[in-house]
Amino acid sequence: MNLLVKNAIIIAQGNKNHKKKRDLLIEEGVITKIATTISNEKNYQVFDKPNLHVSAGWFDSSVSFGEPGYEERETIENGLFTAAKSGFTAVAVNPITHPVTDNRAGVSYLINAAHEQVTDLYPIGSFTKNAAGEEMAELYDMQQAGAIAFCDYKRPIQNPNLLKVSLRYAQAFDGLIMSHPQDSLIANEGVANESSTTIHTGLKANPSIAEELQIARDLFLLEYTGGRLHIPMITTKKSVRLIKEAKKKGLAVTCSVSAHHLTLTDRELTDFDSNYKLNPPLRTVQDCKALQKGVLDGVVDLLTSDHRPIDIEDKKKEFALAKDGTIGLESFFGVVNSVLDLDDFIETITTNPREIFGLEQVVIKEGEKANLCFFNPDIDWVFTEESILSTSKNSAFLNKPMKGQVYGVFHNNRLV
Repeated sequence: MNLLVKNAIIIAQGNKNHKKKRDLLIEEGVITKIATTISNEKNYQVFDKPNLHVSAGWFDSSVSFGEPGYEERETIENGLFTAAKSGFTAVAVNPITHPVTDNRAGVSYLINAAHEQVTDLYPIGSFTKNAAGEEMAELYDMQQAGAIAFCDYKRPIQNPNLLKVSLRYAQAFDGLIMSHPQDSLIANEGVANESSTTIHTGLKANPSIAEELQIARDLFLLEYTGGRLHIPMITTKKSVRLIKEAKKKGLAVTCSVSAHHLTLTDRELTDFDSNYKLNPPLRTVQDCKALQKGVLDGVVDLLTSDHRPIDIEDKKKEFALAKDGTIGLESFFGVVNSVLDLDDFIETITTNPREIFGLEQVVIKEGEKANLCFFNPDIDWVFTEESILSTSKNSAFLNKPMKGQVYGVFHNNRLV
């Protein structure tokens, strides 16, 4: 495809054109020219939008679809289309399918199902067989098939010896182990942060110490074994401090924060709206501020939508009985951009995830393949059900104000 992008402010730290307004000429999917002005001599399609900004295509490190097994929640095709419309040219997909993605065949299925889509799909393999937490899955075989990391999504690794053995084993092929930060015995089926909110609502508490103890344990094991560990979706002030201290020691640990934990608090639970039932649960204002500072300080490596579609039969229930999770692709930019400066978070969804998962970096440069996200960071709008492209509608951001909107992406020689 041939495309002339007009008057785009390039956001790419370290790039000579960073924060400069430029035209970009794309021919057969390759950036052939970047200049102050490019004339449309060949009558190519023109892409010109108000306050147009462009960055490398975004990467979401935690996305769940339904296929295979739960297609009523989200198919791969619609999920990847939603991701593209939301600014993402790559997503890491969690293994919560039926059957669980715990072997080479499961990984290959996901890759094949996403073939020729605008947004690339990178499978995360299950850490244990059937995500049961008992026996390590076929990690090496899955990596050879295309898995970029391993986790039992939202299920903690209860057995410390299993984590110890896996951290050592994965070093042989530079595998990345992900450990959900929750001590399940302390969380004890709690559904809300332990605070005044649980006192007023009567909801069963999942205290912050359940997360912090698990992280402390995992970091001790990492220091003992070596290897690489990623801790997804941290939520507390102390978790930020623990990971910051571990990084100072030189441990190969990374972490992520979801858009909802970055911006929403447990005060949302007073109406018992099950859209706010999340795992880990929403925490306090102080925790949100600490997470935001963690992004600024570089302690938090990745931001994610933690997109998790849930069908209405499982979500529209009494709060304690509803499944946890929220969709988040469509609202991601408008949420995160409302609390962080552009430069402070673009790295967490472009450069950092590709470095952590061992993938080739995207460069906005003449002669490079075009892998781009187009957006306007200054539009104010409200997220409604009409904004949702996902099959499931379980959003924690319904009727919330947003700042910034995605125009689309260009990747794999296609414009969405």
